[in-house]
Amino acid sequence: MQDLSQAFVLAWQLLLSADADLVEIVVLSLRVSLTALVISCAIGLPLGAMVAIARFPGRSIVLVLMNALMGLPPVVVGLLVYLHLSNAGPLGWLQLLYTPTAMIIAQSVLITPIVAALSRQILEDLHDEYREQFQSMGLSRTHTIKTLITDARYSLLTVALAGFGRAVAEVGAVMIVGGNINHLTRVMTTAITLETSRGDLALALALGMVLLLISLAVNALVMTMKLTASRYAFA
Repeated sequence: MQDLSQAFVLAWQLLLSADADLVEIVVLSLRVSLTALVISCAIGLPLGAMVAIARFPGRSIVLVLMNALMGLPPVVVGLLVYLHLSNAGPLGWLQLLYTPTAMIIAQSVLITPIVAALSRQILEDLHDEYREQFQSMGLSRTHTIKTLITDARYSLLTVALAGFGRAVAEVGAVMIVGGNINHLTRVMTTAITLETSRGDLALALALGMVLLLISLAVNALVMTMKLTASRYAFA
C-alpha cells in the first residue's frame, strides 16, 4: 500500500506526463460511453416522443415501466447481457463477450430507459402546450415528433448529458461483460476498482481525478444547457 501523499504526487505525475496506460484507459472509456450514448439517443428519443404524443390502451402501464426501468440495477443489466452473449446464449455465436462492443451494449441497455423516460416527460409537456396548433396545422405524427424534438433540443441535450454521466460512471455491468482485460476492456471505473484493491493508489487516484473532471464538465454543461433553454423559452 502506497503512502497517501506519495500516491497523490505520483498521480499528478501520471496526469501531467500523459501516461500511456492512463490515456489508453480514458480514451476507451470515452469511446464506449459516447457510442452507447449515441445508440441510446437514437432509440430513446424517438421512443420517448412516440409515447409522449400517442394515446393508446395500456399507456399508463408503459409509463410505469419506463420510469421503473430508469432504476435498473447495473449488475442485473450486466448479467442479462452476459447471458445473451455467452456461448450458451442466443447471441453467443457473435463472440462479443469480453469485448468493448459488449460493454457498449450493456451501457446502452442501462441508459436507454433514462433517455426515453426523461425525454418523454419533456416532449409531453411541450406537446400539451402546442397541441391545438399542431391539430390546426394538420401535422402528421412524424412531423409533430420532428417539431417537438427540434423545439426542445436544448432540454434534450441535458437529457443526453445526464445519460452520458450515468454511462461513464458505470462499473458493475461493464465489469461483468467486459472482464476488465488490460489493453482491451479496462475502463476508468473498473481500473480504479482493480488498482485500489491492488494498493496501487497512484493510478487509481489519477483516473479518479479524470473521472471527477468529466463529471464536473458534464454537470457544468447541463447547467449551461438549462440556462440556454430557459432563455430560449422566454425569447
